[in-house]
Amino acid sequence: MKTKLTYHQEGDYLIPDLVPPESPRIGVWGERRRQFLRRHRKPLYSGLLMSGTLNAHLEEVDRVAQRMFDGLTAEMAKREGITEAMKAANQMKWVQKMNTIRFAAEEIVCKEWIETE
Repeated sequence: MKTKLTYHQEGDYLIPDLVPPESPRIGVWGERRRQFLRRHRKPLYSGLLMSGTLNAHLEEVDRVAQRMFDGLTAEMAKREGITEAMKAANQMKWVQKMNTIRFAAEEIVCKEWIETE
């Protein structure tokens, strides 16, 4: 793939108009996936890296995993009857229950999206 470069003049010199590539938008789930691939699936990690598709893969995993985590957390909180009223009445109990739910949702997301082929 060849790209045409444009230049601008500064004094006696032509300076290329270079635009750095956009940084990938990889969150916590994408980083967890990267670490998993680097530690446990080295050939897959290397293949994705060398083909230039690693960041796109990590962005997709991050997006889908975050959506799944949010949905699971909301669903579990609703099923457990955790409400804003509970939060206002007894914050410590609310935090305790939400931490338990978040941990469970995190485990599910890790098994489904992070620690897979």
